[in-house]
Amino acid sequence: MALSLSGCANSRSLNFPFDPGGRSLNSPFAEMQPAIAGRYIVFASDRRGSQDIYLYDTVGRNLVEVPGLNTLDVSESSPVISENGRYIAYVGARGGLTDVYVYDRDTRQTRNLTGTLNAEVRSPSISADGNAIAFQSSVNGQWDILVYNRFGQPIAQPASP
Repeated sequence: MALSLSGCANSRSLNFPFDPGGRSLNSPFAEMQPAIAGRYIVFASDRRGSQDIYLYDTVGRNLVEVPGLNTLDVSESSPVISENGRYIAYVGARGGLTDVYVYDRDTRQTRNLTGTLNAEVRSPSISADGNAIAFQSSVNGQWDILVYNRFGQPIAQPASP
């Protein structure tokens, strides 16, 4: 799989490597909208038989291990990454329910931000410093945008634009 990166100054194409088992990124499920921040590209693929999140370092030109991120009982999708590459936010589906999670690469810990929110969630985004995560939620019977800090607490938002 090749990914074309374009910008005002430098356009280039990246060819992703095969994993140690010889499997390419091509799979029945692959999100073709990877998130790019700084030197990192994060994406979801089921190249190993389950839908997992992968992290690619464009400087080192290799897949980076993310210990503790992918679990057998959660199907991960829609990953985004903070500018410094420390935090990865994503949607995890378990037992027909979806939640937004944040993985900290330094501590190798995952936090469920929306475990107490009785609603579907989708489309997370993360601030450059990883302190705020915005996502869509159906908590009020329609899709609204909520913003939480990385500890799972809602951030106060203006009542009207």
